[in-house]
Amino acid sequence: MIARMTGTLLELDSQTNAVLLEVGDIAYEVMVPGYTVSDLSAKINRAITLYCLEYLEGSAGGSTFIPRIVGFPQVQDKTFFQRFISVKGIGIRKALRALAKPLADIAYSIESGDTKMLTTLPEVGKRTAEQIVAELKGKMADFAMEASHTPSKARKPKSNIEREALDILIQLGEQAAKAEELIDRVTKIAPDITTTDALVQAVYRAKAGAI
Repeated sequence: MIARMTGTLLELDSQTNAVLLEVGDIAYEVMVPGYTVSDLSAKINRAITLYCLEYLEGSAGGSTFIPRIVGFPQVQDKTFFQRFISVKGIGIRKALRALAKPLADIAYSIESGDTKMLTTLPEVGKRTAEQIVAELKGKMADFAMEASHTPSKARKPKSNIEREALDILIQLGEQAAKAEELIDRVTKIAPDITTTDALVQAVYRAKAGAI
């Protein structure tokens, strides 16, 4: 099984989200998710590394199977993809088209239950968005931590203490978006907090209306 490929990016088809990667004397067709297209388009004729998974795609008649390779720029992106395609009704082709936005932002929406944002992804309707949240919420916190949020959302925690506190709160069952809002409120009220435990305790006091 091919786990990783390093070669020269010869071509990129933005319509099919497929690249042609030359490795030695062989050129491989590798499918990539939508969010990678913009970055890869600037790397034509340059060496790149893709972390891969292989699968067999059935033909229309179902009598033959075609081997396919899917590639990702980071190994953790491959992990995200494998979790994403575990959702009922989401196959590999559909997932490749659906993942047209940064994975961290998609993970953040899953963890915060933001089905409205998920429906903006290609081929994701309301029912599919709800299914994604139902099956993956609580499993994407590690990716959601890296999300870059718009000003209308809670800011991304920047200090180690804030990141650790957010991780703990999510593990304790808090929604990522709500936990970030509470952390943001507490750090503004009490900027002198210096430990993770103290921040978590202060968050729960804020949640209870004690501060």
